[in-house]
Amino acid sequence: MFKQLTIPLLSFMLLLAGAKASFAETVIEKVARTGVLTVGANLDNIPYSYVNEKGELDGYSMSVINLIKEELEKKLGKTVTLQVVEAGDITERIPKLLAREIDLSCDTAFTWKRDEYVDFSVSYSVTGVRLLIPKGSSLGSAESLIGKRIAVVPKTIYEKAIKLAQPQAELVPVKSLEEGVLALKAGKVDGVAGDSILLDGLRQKVSFDDTQLVPKSPYARYGVACMLPQYDPSFLHLVNYTIVKFMESYLAGDKGSTDMVNRWIGPDGIVNVDPQDVRDFFNYTLITHEQIPPAQ
Repeated sequence: MFKQLTIPLLSFMLLLAGAKASFAETVIEKVARTGVLTVGANLDNIPYSYVNEKGELDGYSMSVINLIKEELEKKLGKTVTLQVVEAGDITERIPKLLAREIDLSCDTAFTWKRDEYVDFSVSYSVTGVRLLIPKGSSLGSAESLIGKRIAVVPKTIYEKAIKLAQPQAELVPVKSLEEGVLALKAGKVDGVAGDSILLDGLRQKVSFDDTQLVPKSPYARYGVACMLPQYDPSFLHLVNYTIVKFMESYLAGDKGSTDMVNRWIGPDGIVNVDPQDVRDFFNYTLITHEQIPPAQ
């Protein structure tokens, strides 16, 4: 019996060891071997990542990812190809990272629950939970939400923020922020709770101009960052280094970095964000990181 079990058991152990060995390969080692950086992205997430009128994948997050690709090329001394895998929902992205089907996924909010399974980079944008409402509406304060129909995507930071701000609001579940914006346009809800930057992008996408975002101070604030596989410090270091260097370039007035930010979230960008807010956030982030000389 012992001899009969030995070979199957040994085969199983070798198989297990092989699986562990494949997962032990870092992202940088994988990119060095294959020449490919695989990214999970939402293809309809204005202004972070979306398909533009030319059929090209574009957006603020994609610009950040391209900076990461360029830093990898510099480190490895070879051309790196960007492979994009559609992964719109967070429930798709984390399993793909765990299975090493993707190496990176950006435009994601940090939560402690998500951090149990993946690592997060430095945040490269900050946003908050606000309401999209018709112009002229009096909604905004916590008291004004009592009994009002507020569209929310269930089990998100948006839903949690509104529940905390006003437990007596009538929460209307929707599958996506876009569905919520369309419901508002049709008069089915009084407001939509969500990421203020995404709501502004969706408002433009569905041609719903007669709207406003409230309140001025969001119900909740959070950073937007990239998710990476856990236990890969070399890749995390490279990603953070790239983002911090980009922020420093922007604050130093570098034209390329300034144009990149302004194209997406600047005063004349797709979404209008006060440049001082961007500068304040970048400065706050850089306080905890060593300054990178411009030549590096």
